[in-house]
Amino acid sequence: MATLISLDQLAARAGTEVAVSDWVAVSQPMIDEFADAIEDRQWIHVDPARAARESPFRDASGQRRTVAHGFLTLSLLTRLLENAIEVTDRQTGINVGFNKVRFTAPVTSGSRVRGRFTLAEVKPVPGGAQLTWHATVESEDSGRPVLVAEWLTRILAG
Repeated sequence: MATLISLDQLAARAGTEVAVSDWVAVSQPMIDEFADAIEDRQWIHVDPARAARESPFRDASGQRRTVAHGFLTLSLLTRLLENAIEVTDRQTGINVGFNKVRFTAPVTSGSRVRGRFTLAEVKPVPGGAQLTWHATVESEDSGRPVLVAEWLTRILAG
């Protein structure tokens, strides 16, 4: 359940970790649908039988697995953040971009990930605020980050 917070309350927490999401499963069907959407059907993502024989990537139990696209993991940031907090006076949210993104470890199919979000900076903009997030996505399997990013979003208040 997302924590309810106003934009002003959120801004007052700049410099702190403000959100940790629930765990989200990264299933093979999710990976397959993403592969279809972006037309990147490389076997390392979509062929579990071949991956079981040849993949250099293993899950926590040591089994060879397919892996999620890095951009799939990146695209989960919005879902993970909105799972953790709901800005009560938000009319809409906008992705502005990234200052930095690093894929630091693979996400194997069947694993679960969660997001940790530190609000680094809040800048007023007409109608709302631009937020700079230090976002980390962790894998339950590896116990370490699989993605780190400096993410820019805007919240337009209603």
